[in-house]
Amino acid sequence: MEKDWIGNARSSFTTIGASNYALEDRAEHDFYATDPRALDLLLRESDFTLSNPVWECACGKGHLSEVLKQHGYHVLSTDLYDYGYQDMTHVEGSPAGGYDFLSCNTPWPGDILTNPPYKYAAEFVAHGMSLIQPGHQVVMFLKLTFLETKARKKLFQTCPLKALYVSSSRLHCAKNGDFTNATANAVAYGWYVFEKDYNGPPSIYWFN
Repeated sequence: MEKDWIGNARSSFTTIGASNYALEDRAEHDFYATDPRALDLLLRESDFTLSNPVWECACGKGHLSEVLKQHGYHVLSTDLYDYGYQDMTHVEGSPAGGYDFLSCNTPWPGDILTNPPYKYAAEFVAHGMSLIQPGHQVVMFLKLTFLETKARKKLFQTCPLKALYVSSSRLHCAKNGDFTNATANAVAYGWYVFEKDYNGPPSIYWFN
């Protein structure tokens, strides 16, 4: 029987994201680029749609933005740090010429999609939901363990989760955006779809 991943006792702590058991140093600025296949597969799901324009607000080196463009979406790409890809910069109050999404208070007319720095994931969800209009979505690529903790339970109560697309096979997130050295991933991920003013239970789907 084929297995997605084989690990040991130490790997269990790494899998759930326990930083004190990390096998190597974390990426600078917590930059882990998403395997473009993760988004390409999601966009091919018949029950998933996005509304134009789409804001990729932690774009890194553009891995997800390029997939969105290939699927015909109009994309705004920004990041707190300038990795040479983003469309706009806001130097004041932002390091390295980047654009600080969490400090933006301008309403956004479309959807928001990204893989945020995990330690700020809850902030990205809540802030994104405050910027979009009713019926629009905040879509985040996150660990499945994001479903846990009492603090995040409060987030889910105020930010309605419409759907969760679980990756049935493990996907890569490349440290510092370097996919040439990416190895098999021990972490389970999914796409979390939050919709402004959604009222109902979340649906669970599987892809990949």
